[in-house]
Amino acid sequence: MPERKPELVYLANNRLPTEKANGLQIAQMCEALAGAGYAVTLVAPRRFNTPDMRAVRSIWDHYGVERVFTFRRLPCLDLFPLFPRHHIAFIVQTFTFILALFVWLLPRRPAVIYTRDLFVAVVIVLVRPRTRLVYEAHQFHASRIGQRLERFLVRRAYNVPITGHLAVKLRDLGAARVLVEHDGVRLARFEDMPTRSEARAALNITPDAFVVGYVGRLYTLGMAKGLDKLVNAIADATGESTVIDLLLVGGPDEGVTAIREQWAARGLPAERLHTVGQVPPDDVPRYLAAMDVGIMPQPWTDHFAYYTSALKLFEYMAAGCAILSSDLPSTAEVVRDGESALLVPPDDVAAWAAALRRLAADRDLVVRLGAQARQDVQHYTWDARAARIRAFVENEG
Repeated sequence: MPERKPELVYLANNRLPTEKANGLQIAQMCEALAGAGYAVTLVAPRRFNTPDMRAVRSIWDHYGVERVFTFRRLPCLDLFPLFPRHHIAFIVQTFTFILALFVWLLPRRPAVIYTRDLFVAVVIVLVRPRTRLVYEAHQFHASRIGQRLERFLVRRAYNVPITGHLAVKLRDLGAARVLVEHDGVRLARFEDMPTRSEARAALNITPDAFVVGYVGRLYTLGMAKGLDKLVNAIADATGESTVIDLLLVGGPDEGVTAIREQWAARGLPAERLHTVGQVPPDDVPRYLAAMDVGIMPQPWTDHFAYYTSALKLFEYMAAGCAILSSDLPSTAEVVRDGESALLVPPDDVAAWAAALRRLAADRDLVVRLGAQARQDVQHYTWDARAARIRAFVENEG
């Protein structure tokens, strides 16, 4: 008789599926935790969704993961359609989801509960103090109540912050059990990528073009991600010997429109800008195959500098793209300037233009950076991450 797997319940207070990167991160992590030997159940609230996401029939197919975990939705009162930016909607939705979660958990005794959500995690510590709780920390809460809750939580949980800076913050709050684990990538998604010429032919991009690309949402938490600066750098770098194509994979549509308008205003050729909008996560690798360079132009903010582990970084690495990124501490924890990426000052358009000219003129450098990144990404797979987290939970108990 096969040995019974320990049960792990992943609690995600998120709208799933979602067009945001956190949905992909959660789905791939659940698949990896199942691969690490857990019987995984992903639990999320039943919320109103966008028309595109309502059309998704299978969360597993949408995110390109194996059906090795169970997905369960619980009821909640979702007022976000009426009050999309009001804190009352968040409080009501979270409170009613936690009530439903409390009832659902009553007859269950999972070995591990895993969550990214501070408020859900605090409630679990209170009602299930003997259950091993993994808190995957993605931010440091600035408010007084947030820090009080975090201080209470991190002393009792197995803490998995996604950056080293965040780990320092949690230890300052009294966390004793801390394992830094950046986000990662599912390498199987990149096994059957088209060739560069095939990928470019599908997008009507000339085979010998120098293509820089960006994948993902153009805004995070209402913050721009530096694409306006990138367009200015491309315009400044463009000359008789430097011609650059930009491939944008992501949205929202109004953000793409703003980039198109800026591109035209800078006098750049319309045929050198390629936009494909939001695409299913499992389609991303075939667009990455068309790129020479993957771009991460985030500005310097506390969020981007200290509390972000961008999925696009690991996808660029897995695809073998050279990486051109803002020199932020969170990024420098993963890639090394001049070896697996070029890192430039976040708000220095002249430095960005110089880096673009350098890469366009030195295709051997592009190849070397991409090859090193692809080698380094082996450490950042979801499977390796999940195995380390399971060992952490069991060995630190």
